Amino acid sequence: MSTKTITTVGTPHLERQLSNRHIQLIAIGGAIGTGLFMGSGKTISAAGPSVIFVYMIIGFMLFFVMRAMGELLLSNLNYKSFSDFAADLLGPWAGFFTGWTYWFCWVITGIADVIAIAAYSEELWPGLPLWIPGLVTIGILLLLNLATVRAFGETEFWFALIKIIAIAALIIVGLFMIFSGFQSDAGPATFTNLWSHGGFFPNEFMGFVAGFQIAVFAFVGIELVGTTAAEAKDPEKNLPKAINSIPIRVLLFYVGALIILMSVTPWTQFSAGHSPFIAMFSLAGLGAAATIVNLVVLTSAMSSANSGIYSTSRMVYGLAQEGDAPGVFSRLSRRKVPQNALFLSCVLLLSGVILMYAGQDIGKAFEMVTTVAAVCFVFVWSMILASYIAFRKRRPQLHDASKFKMPGGIPMVWSVFAFFAFVLWALTTQPDTLLALLVTPVWFILLGIAWFILRKRPSHLARYAEFQKDLAGERVEADQNVVSEQNAQRGI
Repeated sequence: MSTKTITTVGTPHLERQLSNRHIQLIAIGGAIGTGLFMGSGKTISAAGPSVIFVYMIIGFMLFFVMRAMGELLLSNLNYKSFSDFAADLLGPWAGFFTGWTYWFCWVITGIADVIAIAAYSEELWPGLPLWIPGLVTIGILLLLNLATVRAFGETEFWFALIKIIAIAALIIVGLFMIFSGFQSDAGPATFTNLWSHGGFFPNEFMGFVAGFQIAVFAFVGIELVGTTAAEAKDPEKNLPKAINSIPIRVLLFYVGALIILMSVTPWTQFSAGHSPFIAMFSLAGLGAAATIVNLVVLTSAMSSANSGIYSTSRMVYGLAQEGDAPGVFSRLSRRKVPQNALFLSCVLLLSGVILMYAGQDIGKAFEMVTTVAAVCFVFVWSMILASYIAFRKRRPQLHDASKFKMPGGIPMVWSVFAFFAFVLWALTTQPDTLLALLVTPVWFILLGIAWFILRKRPSHLARYAEFQKDLAGERVEADQNVVSEQNAQRGI
C-alpha cells in the first residue's frame, strides 16, 4: 500500500511531519496519563495491592483496541483518525457521534487539566492567583500548536521524556530503599508489604471493582496515536511500532511503579488527593526531589492539555471535512495546521479558569468530569471495535492483505466488549460515579438532536460525498496493490 501524503489539487492538507521518535513518545505520553501521577493514591486506597491486576487487565484489553485501530488506519491512508473509518465503515452517523464524543472527552479532560495545573502551581508558588497559570498554559500551548505539527510533536516528545525519567527515578530510588532496608514510621520498605496488610485483595472483590472505576481514566489518551495518522511520516512502519510497545509500557510504567510504591509504603498509608510519587520521595528525605516530582506532575498535566488541544483540533478539522462541523474549521493555515479549530479548543479550555472561581468543591467536580470522560472514552473505544467488525465483513480482501492484523480477531473483540460492560457496571457501584454515569446520556441525546437536524442538509451531504470520493480513490489503489501482490506470489 502506498505511503503517500494525502493531497488534493488546490486544497491545503495536513502534512506528514511527525517522525518515528515523535510518534513513539506521543504514544508513551498517551499511555502514561495524569491519572497515574495524580489519581493512583485514590486507586490504591480503594483496591489495595490488587490495583496491580487492575492496571494489567485494562492495559491488556486496550492493547486489542489499539491493534484494531492500527489495522483499520493502515487499510486506507486517507483515514485521518478513527472517526474517519467509523464514518466510512458504519455510516456517517458513526463518524459524527465518534468524532464529537472524542472532542467532548478531550475538552472536559483539558478543563480538568487546567484546574490541576492551577492547583499544583499554587503548591509550588503559594499565593499565586489561580487564573495566571491556567491562562499562561493555554497561551503557550496555543502558540506551540499554531507553529507547525512538528512543534507539537517536539513539545510532546519532551513532556513524555520527563514523565519517563520521573517514573524510572522512582523505581530506582524505590529499589534502593527496599534493598538497603529503609525504615519509616510506617515500617520497613520490603516487597512483603504487598501481601502482609490484608493480602492482595484486602477490600475483597468490591474493592477490586472500585479500582476499575478510577484506573480507566488513567488510560485516557492511549488512543492518541490514532489521531496522528494523517501527520505521521511512514505510518506503515511507525504506527505498528508505537502500538506494539503498549504492553511493555503498561508493565513498566504502571505495574512497575505501583509495585515499588506499595513495597516502600504499605498501601494503607495512601489516600485520595495526594500524589504517591511526591510522598515517596519526601519519605526518602529527598525534599528537593519531591519538589521536582511536583514539577513533573505539573508537566504531566500540561502534556495532557497539549494532547487535548492537538486531538480536539484535528478531530474538528476532520469532522468539518466530512460535513459534520462548520466549514470554517476545515481551513488550514499557511503552516498546514487547523488554526480555527485550535482557537475553538483553547477558548473552551478557558472555561476551566472560570470554574476555579465558581466556589464549588473542585475535587468533587474533578472526579465527576473525569468519570464522564472515562464513560465517553469507553464509547469511542467501542466504536473502534465496531468499525473493525464492519471492516472484516465489508473489506475481507484488505484484512487478508493486512500486514498488521489484530490478534484474536472477532472473538477478541467480543471479549473486550464484555470487559467494557463490566467497567460500566463497576461505575454503578459507587454513588459519585453512578451520578456521572447517569448524566452522560444527556450528551448523546444532544448529539442525536444535532444529527437529526444536520444529516439531510445539502452542504453536509455534498461534503460527505467528497469525503467518500477521496477514500474510494485510496481503496482502488489498495485493491490494485492486493491483486498485484497475489499475482506476484502466483508468478503471473
